[in-house]
Amino acid sequence: MIRVLVADDQEAVRTGLRMLLAAQPGIAVAAEAGDGAEAVRLARRLRPDVVLMDVRMPRLDGIEATRLLAGADVADPLAVVVITTFDLDEYVYGALRAGARGFLLKDAGARLLAEAVRAAAAGDALVSPQITVRLLEEFARPRRRSRAPREALTAREEDVLVLLAAGLTNNEIGERLHLALGTVKTHVAAILAKIGVRNRVEAAMWAVESGRRG
Repeated sequence: MIRVLVADDQEAVRTGLRMLLAAQPGIAVAAEAGDGAEAVRLARRLRPDVVLMDVRMPRLDGIEATRLLAGADVADPLAVVVITTFDLDEYVYGALRAGARGFLLKDAGARLLAEAVRAAAAGDALVSPQITVRLLEEFARPRRRSRAPREALTAREEDVLVLLAAGLTNNEIGERLHLALGTVKTHVAAILAKIGVRNRVEAAMWAVESGRRG
């Protein structure tokens, strides 16, 4: 059972999310928080599998709360999926830089919400499709150079990275490259280690910044 903490300052929104999640097999809401500070406190105490985090909340906003729970300097980071009404670039980039494993709009629907929760719990990341293209285009701009990998990628790892950056799931990558799912997961893990990132979203950003796009 995937245990979820829902953090949103609107009770009606929390109720709606709880109902949507309760209808999904294998997912249960473990707790709710009405502001960012409470979300951090509860998350640290309860250690849920996934935190669904609103952006605009009192006392502590969702981006800073995400950084406290999943940031680069957190020794044992939690899986955070940021979910918001506002499709603003600053929120998207801020959430992902803060360590979020996903970013969804609140109108994403039950299926995509459940996919994002399951992906985050499994160590993957999911970004709402309507903002993925814009996100990758932004990171494709020549603002900076991506850091070199710690170890050179193999030809097959390069193939997997290109498809990962295009938004394909592990299953889809396996079908495209005629690889077993376990083999794809092994390649993805090796890619993350070699380029020094924590999740698929960061790997996709790195791929775009370094010109590795199909």
